[in-house]
Amino acid sequence: MLLHSGFINELNDYGPVEVWATSAGNQKFYEAWEKSPARIKEFPEVLAFREFPHNYLRRLNEYAWDFSQRPPSRLSMMRHVRDRNVNPYVRALKAPARLMAVLGMERSFENWLERRLLAYERSPESANRFHLNAPKVLLCTNPFWFTEPAVVAAAKKEGIPTLALIPSWDNLSTKNRMPFKHDGYLVWSEAARSELHQFYPASRGAPVYVVGAPQFDVFFQERFHLSRAAFCKTQGLRADLPIVVYALGSPNFLVETPGALQVAEMVARGELGEIQLLVRPHPIHDNHELAALFGKYGPRVVVQQTGVAGAGVTARFQDQNQITEWVNTFRHADVVVNLSSTVTIDAAILDKPVVNLDFDPAPGQPNQSLIKEINHLWTHFKPVAESGGVWLVNDFAELVIAIKTYLMQPELHREKRRAIAKYVCGYLDGSCGERAARAVITFVEGEKGVKGS
Repeated sequence: MLLHSGFINELNDYGPVEVWATSAGNQKFYEAWEKSPARIKEFPEVLAFREFPHNYLRRLNEYAWDFSQRPPSRLSMMRHVRDRNVNPYVRALKAPARLMAVLGMERSFENWLERRLLAYERSPESANRFHLNAPKVLLCTNPFWFTEPAVVAAAKKEGIPTLALIPSWDNLSTKNRMPFKHDGYLVWSEAARSELHQFYPASRGAPVYVVGAPQFDVFFQERFHLSRAAFCKTQGLRADLPIVVYALGSPNFLVETPGALQVAEMVARGELGEIQLLVRPHPIHDNHELAALFGKYGPRVVVQQTGVAGAGVTARFQDQNQITEWVNTFRHADVVVNLSSTVTIDAAILDKPVVNLDFDPAPGQPNQSLIKEINHLWTHFKPVAESGGVWLVNDFAELVIAIKTYLMQPELHREKRRAIAKYVCGYLDGSCGERAARAVITFVEGEKGVKGS
C-alpha cells in the first residue's frame, strides 16, 4: 500500500515522511524501500504486555463489549473457534464480563484499562525516537496488530496525535478491540465508518476520513498489467483455455485445501470441460507446501507461490513481481472460487464472476455451521454473500454448475458485482493512496480541530 499507491509521494510533497517497517530489516526487501522518497527505518523493538494482568484485563474488556454489543461475527467466532482453544482462566472472565455489560460498565472500564496499558512501557526505542524527533502525526497502519499499538502508546505519551488506518473491511467486526483511542481514523467506505461508530462509540467525536482501499490502487495501474499470453507464460498455463482461480484463505482459520483438491481432481478428470485451475495460497501463509499435494493433477492444475518461504510473517513484503502476479491472477481469471474471503472483492473490482462456498469442503464438514454463519450472519460478509453478486453453492455438484454457467455467461450478475466493490471499497478510481495522504494532511492542518469528516 505504501510503496505501490500514490500515498507516500502525495504526502512527501507536503512534508518529509518517515516510515518504520518490519520488512526493512530484511535486506532483500530494503532495496525496494530505498526507492521510496520517504526515510525508511527498521521497526523499533516491541515488548509484550504481561500475560497477567494486562492481557487478562484486555480479554475481560473484550468479553464485556461482546456481551454488551452482541456483534454477530465475534459471538459466532467465540462459539465455534475461540471457546475451543481458550484456557480456563480466560473463560472464567465471561461471568464478570456479563455483569459489566448488564451494568453498562464497558466504557468506563475500557477508559481505565487504556490508562493502565499506556503506563506500561512496551517500546522504549520508539519513545527515544519520538523524544529526539517528534512528528506532527503518527499514522498507524494496523491498530489491531501486536506491534503498532506499542508505538502508538509511545506517541501518545509524547503528546503526538495519532491516526489509525483500518486496514481491511472485516477488522472492525472480527478482530480483538483496538487497545487505544485515536485522534482520527481512515476507513475504506461509508459502511466501515458506520461500523467504526457502532463498535467504537468514542470514535464518534473524532474525524473519520473515508478514503477507499489504497491496497487496491495497484489494480488500476498499467505498469502492473500483463497480457494474457505473458501472464500465462509465467504460470505455466495456456492462454487459449479458461482459467478458474481457486483462492485459499488462512489455514489458521478454516481447512480449505480439501475443497481445492476436490476441484483439482474434477479438472483433471475433465468434469469441468477444457479448463485450467490455478490454486492461489494465502500470501501470508504460503510456505510452498501445496505443490506436492497438487502435483499429481498435472498440467491443467497449477499452484502459485505467493509467499516467501522461510521469512517471518512480519518480515514479508510484496515486491513488484508478486504484486504483478496478484493483479494479473484476477485480471485474467475467468471465474474465481473461494470460501468467504477478501478475494471476493478482488474479483468484484475486476468484474470477475465469483463462486463462494456455502458449505464446509473438509471431510466430515466439522465447520459447516460456522461457514453458514460467516455467509449469512457475519457483519462484513453477509451483505456480500446475500447481495446476488456472488454465486453461493451448497456442494460440489452446484459448484460445477456455477463454474460452467459463468464460463458461458461471464456478464451474469455484473451490476451486483459492481455494487459489492463499491459498497466495500468506497472508491474505485485507483487514487485511494493519494486520498489517504490528503486526509492525513487535512488532519495535520486542522490539528484535532474539526470534528467529523
